[in-house]
Amino acid sequence: QVQLVESGGGLVQAGGSLSLSCSASGRISEMNTMGWYRQIPGQQRELVARVISSGATGYSDSAKGRFTISRGGNTVILQMNSLKPEDTAVYYCSYNSAYWGLPTYWGQGTQVTVSS
Repeated sequence: QVQLVESGGGLVQAGGSLSLSCSASGRISEMNTMGWYRQIPGQQRELVARVISSGATGYSDSAKGRFTISRGGNTVILQMNSLKPEDTAVYYCSYNSAYWGLPTYWGQGTQVTVSS
């Protein structure tokens, strides 16, 4: 079992910045992927950014150039800049015991609201 604890999120005006943090604990494998997904009510959960344990990163097209994902050990941080109202969603931390692939564990979710 892997537990993910998220922090951050909240309300920000368009053009502002927010930072999300997620710490993983439990049975952490040497090769793993941690990331952030987001979900708007009525829509599918979508990838925002992810980082593997060796440090390589991947971003969605909407996140490139505005968001930065980083990790230190089993903690990942998503720095979100130049936020837009369409970034409003519940953001979920994710984990899986492989490089890339689909998540097998999820955090509880944290709300990000960007006002126009």
